[in-house]
Amino acid sequence: MDSKSKLHSQDVYFCDDEALAAEQLKCLDTLYDFNHTRPSEQCKRQEIMLKLFAEVGENCYIEPPLHANWGKHTHFGKNVYANFNLTLVDDTHIYIGDHVMIAPNVTIATAGHPIDPELRKKVAQFNIPVTIGNNVWIGANSVVLPGITIGDNSVIGAGSVVTKDIPPNVVAVGNPCKVLREIGEHDKAFYYKNHRITQRD
Repeated sequence: MDSKSKLHSQDVYFCDDEALAAEQLKCLDTLYDFNHTRPSEQCKRQEIMLKLFAEVGENCYIEPPLHANWGKHTHFGKNVYANFNLTLVDDTHIYIGDHVMIAPNVTIATAGHPIDPELRKKVAQFNIPVTIGNNVWIGANSVVLPGITIGDNSVIGAGSVVTKDIPPNVVAVGNPCKVLREIGEHDKAFYYKNHRITQRD
C-alpha cells in the first residue's frame, strides 16, 4: 500500500513517511497565506480556499484563523459559514454539507491514535472520515471525533464532544454528546428559551 492510500485506509499506519510530510508542508504554506490575508481581501481568500480544499461550494465563508492538517481532504458544500479557529484534522476526508454553520473554536477530527502505548510510541495513527449533513449548526468549542456522521438539520450544543453518530432533526448536547430532543413545532415559535420569533423573513 502506498503512502497516500494509508491515509484513507482506516487502518493503523505509522507517521514516518518523509514524502507525506513534504506534501503536508505545502498545505501549511497555503494555510499561512490564508490566515495572513487582510479583512478587505475577500477575493484573495476565496482564491486560496479553492486551491486549499477538495471542494468549496458557492457562498462559503471561513473566518481566519483556520487550522488544517491537509486542506485537500475537506469538502465544503454551499452557503457554509465557519467562525474563527476552526480546526480540521483532515488526515482523511471531511464532508460538510450545504447551509452548515460552525461556531468559534470547533474541532473536526478524522485522525486518532491507538490506546496501546507501544503503538503510540511508534507514532501509530488511524483516520476515519467525518460527515456533517445539510443545515447543521455546531456550537462553540465543540469537538467532532473520527468516524462521526451528523444528520441533516441537527444542532450540536456548545461545548459538546461528539463520540457517536447523531441522527437528523435533533438537538444534541454534552460530553459525551447525547440527543436532548427532536426539533419540532416549538422551535418554529421560539428561537431561544422564551424568546418568541416575531419575524421570519
